[in-house]
Amino acid sequence: MLDTTSPELRFVATVPRGFADLLALELATLGATDIRERAGGVAFRGSLETGYRACLESRLASRVLLQVGNASMTGGTDSLYDAVRSVDWRQHLDPRGTIACEYTGVHPAISNTHFGTLKVKDAICDQLRDSTGQRPDVSTERPSLRVHAHVGGGQVTVSIDLAGESLGRRGYRVAGGEAPLRENLAAGILVRAQWPQVAAAGGEFLDPMCGSGTFVIEAAWMAADIAPGLMRDYFGFLGWEQHDAVIWERVREAALGRMKQILPVTVRGRDRNPGAVATAQANARRAGVGRDILFEVGDIAEARPANIDPEGHSQGLLCVNPPYGQRIGQGEDALAAHRAIGEALRGPFESWQAVVLTGEPAMGQAIGVNAHRVHTVWNGAIECRLLRFAPNARRERREAPKGIVIDDPNIAQREGARMFANRLKKNVAHLGKLARRQDVGCYRLYDADMPEYAFAVDLYTGTGEEAGQRWLFVQEYQAPLTVDPEAARRRREEALSVMPEVTGVPFTHIHLRTRRKQKGTSQYDKLGARGRQHVVEEGGLKFLVNFDDYLDTGIFLDHRDMRAKVRGMAAGKHVLNLFCYTGSVSVHAAAGGAATTTSVDLSKTYLEWARQNLELNGFPSDRHELVHADCLAWLDAEAARAPGRYDLVFLDPPTFSNSARMEGVLDVQRDHVRMVDACMRLLAKGGVLLFSNNAQRFQLDAGLAERYAVSDITKATLPFDFQGNPRIHRCYEIRSVD
Repeated sequence: MLDTTSPELRFVATVPRGFADLLALELATLGATDIRERAGGVAFRGSLETGYRACLESRLASRVLLQVGNASMTGGTDSLYDAVRSVDWRQHLDPRGTIACEYTGVHPAISNTHFGTLKVKDAICDQLRDSTGQRPDVSTERPSLRVHAHVGGGQVTVSIDLAGESLGRRGYRVAGGEAPLRENLAAGILVRAQWPQVAAAGGEFLDPMCGSGTFVIEAAWMAADIAPGLMRDYFGFLGWEQHDAVIWERVREAALGRMKQILPVTVRGRDRNPGAVATAQANARRAGVGRDILFEVGDIAEARPANIDPEGHSQGLLCVNPPYGQRIGQGEDALAAHRAIGEALRGPFESWQAVVLTGEPAMGQAIGVNAHRVHTVWNGAIECRLLRFAPNARRERREAPKGIVIDDPNIAQREGARMFANRLKKNVAHLGKLARRQDVGCYRLYDADMPEYAFAVDLYTGTGEEAGQRWLFVQEYQAPLTVDPEAARRRREEALSVMPEVTGVPFTHIHLRTRRKQKGTSQYDKLGARGRQHVVEEGGLKFLVNFDDYLDTGIFLDHRDMRAKVRGMAAGKHVLNLFCYTGSVSVHAAAGGAATTTSVDLSKTYLEWARQNLELNGFPSDRHELVHADCLAWLDAEAARAPGRYDLVFLDPPTFSNSARMEGVLDVQRDHVRMVDACMRLLAKGGVLLFSNNAQRFQLDAGLAERYAVSDITKATLPFDFQGNPRIHRCYEIRSVD
């Protein structure tokens, strides 16, 4: 039975993509503990009161899920049914009530979410019918109980949705504009733009294109400390059998007591459309702040700060969601609106902080002012850029990728540039869709698809403090001697000139490398010490990357599926990661429940990087050993000293290395038999060796298949963004035949 008095109840709060870091901070203020960011939300612990507070007071969360069951799901569809049925639903739902169910996750036996949802519903209804003689009806609108089942990592987690419906539905919207923002998305943008800090310092707020007033109302609620759930008359827990009305009323009364009766700062909304202003006013009245917000009919060009000190200074936040082609369908008007925003930023609002949400990269470029931060957010199905502008730092855009000077202002209009842009645009649409479907933030956009434009273009998306920011890591393959250097330079500039337009990534976030064939050098070469590290996410885990100082960024994107495979195999295992690089495989193994991990590499720099990656994800050093050693020598010695020590070994040697710190020279083609044999000696009974390398002409020694059970898993480990380059790596699963 669920103990609702426990302070250790398990919750997950979902949130619009790109705002998990802010939600984690918010939940901490609401009493949550053991907070962990994950894909699409935040897991945390707390009391039932904490869960109620999250439903009532969170400005960012979409839903709050309370875990009521967890079970292994190693079988087929019956294991999902059995896991859900194992929960005593009499504790949670009156069989005369109504129910809605939802299934998410990935499982080999359940490829259709609708089928998974039916299994969840059947398990609950069958159990209640068998135990009480009655079964609940299904209702998708405001059911008595909404149940969510998620499958991942061989486990099914069963939760009840305390929110019942999206917390983004505040209840104040009488009508939206032509394309209203979700309320919790608007709130997330305001928090990202630091409106609470601006308001605390006495700054004012203005949305000069306010539409239905969502930004303005959310800004007023934040400044007045009005809990966003106070207007809602429905929550999912109201029909829950274990709902505690006393605790809920206490939470509501406390929130009501904190509300400020008078808005302490100036909050204004402005729009040139009188109908939009009338709608915004009606929404504000319904939200209880109609008398506090100042609404004006007028163009942005006429807008001025309301509060100016005797020295002519003012401070505030200018927040605007201008029209753009995908949202409104007003091409010329949208372009003019973005240009007008630029004039305001350089003019009367130069001393203000500003944030602009735009749905088209070209429109953002039209503002003509450098943004100091760029984040990627989603307005429904539309991918948008959130541009943040620092006060008193306005200057016209004049940027160039690092290491490149583009002198021709018209280069982006050349035929070659347009051809490359069209190809990249198709890739952005196709691969971006696949990435969103799989919740992948770092992937390859382009890989020499057009031979004359010989680049690999990788997209990285930040998380944490840099959530939504994006970078392009562009690797130019060294042109052969037969190619005219001037022609190569021209093509490079053509390609670079259109990348911001197509991807929405500003020039300042494009990092260029020339990829040369490595002759006699090693994987440990450092290019310089001028860059900084950024945090990106993969599979709900965080990793540090560096775009400037090394040949590679710190995470090999082509091994994404291989890392996921290790994670899925690691539970309870002792895992060895050889040539560990920055430890990304070890982090995935730890996340998969490995008993221990041992990571070996010759580079102290990369081992320190690996340590940081492990710590970044909360994995203790006492269970995750880092070994500084020549992998070849260590492997031979360890195989003799401690045979059978490991259950899972990941071996990913460089193609070639002759580092002065090594004993001799490593050649993967020549030395792989020696390495594989040593790894097999280290495996416990039933253990598995995963052997990977990037040598394009690699041939596995035939004798290995005679001694061991060898499976070529290359095709199965190629991510969606590397399907066009099947030689990017070779991967094998090797087991003992005993």
